[in-house]
Parts: sequence; C-alpha cells; structure tokens
Amino acid sequence: MAKRDFYEILGVAKNATDDELKKAYRKLAMKYHPDRNPGDSTAEAKFKEAKEAYEMLSDAQKRAAYDRYGHAGVDPNMGGGGGGGGAGAGGFADFSDAFGDIFGDIFGGGRSGGGRSNAYRGSDLKYNMEITLEQAAKGFETQIRVPVWDNCTVCSGSGAKPGTKPETCSTCGGSGAVRMTQGFFSVQQTCPKCHGTGKMIAQPCHNCEGLGRKKTNKTLEVKIPAGIDDGMRIRLSGKGEPGVNGGPAGDLYVEVHLREHSVFQREGDDLHCEMPVSFATAALGGTIEVPTLGGKASFEIPEGTQTGKTFRLRGKGIKGVRSSYPGDLFCHVVVETPVRLSDRQKELLKEFEQSCTADGDKHSPRAKSWMDKVKDFFG
Repeated sequence: MAKRDFYEILGVAKNATDDELKKAYRKLAMKYHPDRNPGDSTAEAKFKEAKEAYEMLSDAQKRAAYDRYGHAGVDPNMGGGGGGGGAGAGGFADFSDAFGDIFGDIFGGGRSGGGRSNAYRGSDLKYNMEITLEQAAKGFETQIRVPVWDNCTVCSGSGAKPGTKPETCSTCGGSGAVRMTQGFFSVQQTCPKCHGTGKMIAQPCHNCEGLGRKKTNKTLEVKIPAGIDDGMRIRLSGKGEPGVNGGPAGDLYVEVHLREHSVFQREGDDLHCEMPVSFATAALGGTIEVPTLGGKASFEIPEGTQTGKTFRLRGKGIKGVRSSYPGDLFCHVVVETPVRLSDRQKELLKEFEQSCTADGDKHSPRAKSWMDKVKDFFG
C-alpha cells in the first residue's frame, strides 16, 4: 500500500514551521495513543503513522530530502539520501522533546525544566451557605467554620519528626517521576517509591503520621455582597486545602442558597407575591397595602378587579450584584371567596346574586365569554 503524504498525515501545509509540526503531532498523539485507545488497532496504526511523519519532518535534513524526492528520499530501503547523521542533532532531539511533552500530558504530569515538578496545588473546597431573602438583599458579614486539611503544626507540613527532615528519593532523584526510554519512545511515570513527592521520610511526625497535614476546623470571615442570588459563589482565594511540597493552596468557594420565603418569590432582581383581596374590595375597588423588603407600600386597585390581575411596583424588588437599578415587585391578585358565612350573610349574598342576574350578563363578562366558547365547542 502506498504511503500517505507526511504533511497530509499531520494536517499541515508544506511550509509549516517546526512549532506547527510539533503542535499537530501532539494533537494526533494525544488522540490516538494506544494507552488511550486500548485494543483499537486503527488508532494504533494512526499513531504510528503520525509518529513516523513527525520523526521525518522534524529533522531538517530528512525534511529537505522528503520535499525533494518524496518517500524515496527518506526510506533507507530505497537507497534515498534521507538517512545519516543529521537525525541526531536536529530531528531526534526535537522528536523526543515533543514526545516527552505528550506523555507528560497523557499521564497527568507537567514538565518543569528537565523533569516534572513535584509541587502540587491544594484542592479547592466548597461550602454551602443558606441565607434569607432579606440577607441576600442587604448583604452582610459573617463567620463560617470549615473542616479542612491544614499543615501539621508539629512538623510545619514536612511530615518528618521534629529535628529530622525528609530525604531526597534515591529512585527519582527528587523529581517525583521516572522516565523509561526505548528507541523514540520516552514514557514518564510517577515514581513508585515516593509516589511523586520526590522525598522519603525515614522518621514520620507522630502528630500527622508523616502526611504533613491534619484535619481541622477553620473559622473564616465571609462578606456576602448585597443582591447576591441563589446559586452564586464567593471565592476565598487560598483558603482551600494546602498545597503539597510547597505548592499553592487551593481556593474555598462559598455557594449561596436562599431559603424559601413566606411572602416573596425571587426571579432575578424581581420579586413576586400573591395578594389576597376581599370580594367586596375587588368589586368596588379601593386602596391595597402590601409589604416590601423596604417596608409597606400602598396603591389603588380599580373596581371589578379579577383574580390573576397583576400590579407592578417599580423599584421595589432587589438590586442585583451586577445591576445598576433595583428590580420590581409584582403583586398577583387573588380574589378571596368568603367562608363560614352566617345565615344573614348568606341571605344578603343571595339577594345580591338575584339582583345581578336580573341585569343579564353585564356583571359577568368573563362568564358570558366562556359560555359562548363552550357553545362553539359543542357546535
């Protein structure tokens, strides 16, 4: 089977720079590496194809021969001029560098200089805080107690018994990683002896048993900004778990949750509430007084107000964290039917009903409209 063009395999142009070649190869190697595709012969074949293409094109002399003669210029079995001493200086070094970077990505390592750094950032933590709607609207400051892993106070985080110190791992030389090389393959793995720390502790600290950390509770100050909404998070930088081997500490995220309110429901910066209105007030109209987060407010409702009618009070909602103006309060009318009536009240209502019926449909426009629709439905 004829070989594919090396530039086509890597998906680059013939004038691609060394960095573009390396980037293209890294992408393909990460995608088709056998360790990421166990048992997939197609992926393995594509991986080998990409490896060969990069090996040739990353060498200046081999690339020049390939550009001039094609595959014949770099295949030693075809007598071309691509082999020889140029590979060691330009090609193999570049190839190994790219391949080492790729395996660092595959196995989770990062390179720092010639080897992998064994300092790790601490884990982030999350704390769930439940607050009231009023607290969310105004903002406040509070304290929280968070269970965290913190540096051991006896050994100052070293894990070694006081008076002693950790020793450099003899297997990895303190890098935390070991590298196995076979031909062009260079695989970097976590050191099996020190488990990536780069250090060995001969005499562990009795307080933390060599971990360098202890479980404890921290009291932290938290400022909740005015207007915060349900699900928003506040980041406390560096207040998470401590790093390993001098790595930076993680962050603590305080996630806010609003308690259910007895009167209001929040939607963004707006508030909603149901407003019970008596039968007489809804029919005759009048002044209604409603609560807001800033006190009481009143407004006029017209006569004949029906259930479901919504009244909007501008600026009576919440000013969000990123908002310039407060939201609105929406009052949804619910006409309340009288209950537990006395005999006299029932008589009055019956007289009222009879007087309304005597006037036809003019007092019940919705009922008339609904009945017309029912008649149309049944034909």
